[in-house]
Amino acid sequence: MTASHTANASRHPVVLAITGASGAPYAVRLLETLVDLEVPTWLIVSSHGWRLLQTESGIANLEALREHVGAMAFDRHVTGFDDGDRGARPASGSARSSGMVVCPCSMGTVSAIAHGTSRSLVERAADVALKERRRLLLVPRETPLSLVHLENLTAVTRAGATIIPAAPGFYHEPSGIADLVDFIVARILDHLELEHQVGKRWGDRAEPGE
Repeated sequence: MTASHTANASRHPVVLAITGASGAPYAVRLLETLVDLEVPTWLIVSSHGWRLLQTESGIANLEALREHVGAMAFDRHVTGFDDGDRGARPASGSARSSGMVVCPCSMGTVSAIAHGTSRSLVERAADVALKERRRLLLVPRETPLSLVHLENLTAVTRAGATIIPAAPGFYHEPSGIADLVDFIVARILDHLELEHQVGKRWGDRAEPGE
């Protein structure tokens, strides 16, 4: 285990929520990377999130996700919670975490967070992240954006959330979809202050002949 892996493993858990916006590959890759980095992860998948995972990644349930990520590593680093259980640990401010990521984040979830409705564990955990002044990273994937969407995104930003749109760049000369996915996942990991080797950074392009 490297020093960075040791530091990651000693952190408080990261709460990862997957909701029903398109973008399952981002969520799966992020979870794979958190597990690879040995980051304790509290996983919450909404009902629409499971439908999304099935449609876009062929992952129908928790067991399929566990097998996809790697059962032994998953069991070591991931704790799953039912989105309907608002009494679970991520719903309490006294249960310490390193923050929360909602990836992908539907506009319905953004609206619920912006207005503090807390109808599900995902929404309550996000509410807790805001009230405890912890990191809350929202990864929306929607286009075009209505004024309602923009106002809700503004509201959650004012409340302390960070918006990381699932809008990958191209300056790193991606060779395929995996590179585009890694672009976004790398930005999420950066904002979680995790050491990682995902994707290319500015200035990482190889010079001719290298």
